Amino acid sequence: MSTPVTLDRRQGPYGEVVLRRRDEDFEIIANGTFLMDTSDGRSERLLVDAAMGALPEPARTGAAVLIGGLGVGFSLAHAAADPRWSRIAVVEREDAIIDWHRGGPLAAISGRALADERTVILHTDLVTYLDTATDRYDALCLDIDNGPDWTVTEGNEFLYGAGGLASCAAHLNPGGVLAVWSARPSGDFEESLRNAGFSGVRTEEVPVARGVPDVVHLGIRPA
Repeated sequence: MSTPVTLDRRQGPYGEVVLRRRDEDFEIIANGTFLMDTSDGRSERLLVDAAMGALPEPARTGAAVLIGGLGVGFSLAHAAADPRWSRIAVVEREDAIIDWHRGGPLAAISGRALADERTVILHTDLVTYLDTATDRYDALCLDIDNGPDWTVTEGNEFLYGAGGLASCAAHLNPGGVLAVWSARPSGDFEESLRNAGFSGVRTEEVPVARGVPDVVHLGIRPA
């Protein structure tokens, strides 16, 4: 592999965030932990597609989605390419990541989606937003960590426990879908979803070149 080139490095309230380029791809590093890059994007797109697919048929047109984490923009761009989503909100806490998409190196991925009138960027921490906001959605698509068992910051652990899952359910319409991306399957998180009252709990896999597959954990708020 070639040596990455650092394009930007920011120190913020949640630690250091770095944007690197490796050949033609971009990488985001948070506090020294690799988060994601632009080399593939299949699992980020599955996150959105799996949520739409789990919705009951009548709810698939005019559905509202909250995407937790802007990342490299694949999930947002994929959602904006689907006219069935009527409202697309993206929660992102890092100034740097928002800047990289608004006129920065990642604008080539997300620029059209950011200009879409259905899209709104919510510049806040996801845990804080779920605790304080009153908006409701048909789907929550969360991709802010490397998974429930491998969080980027300590405070994110709350999100995958009973309290965080109750907050997620409170922001879902009846029959709404919670979809959580993970770099590896988590049987414990599946059990947590069931204990929190979610139905139809399942895990969809995305094969990767090496190691265990990426997954999307899914649960439905009962109607």
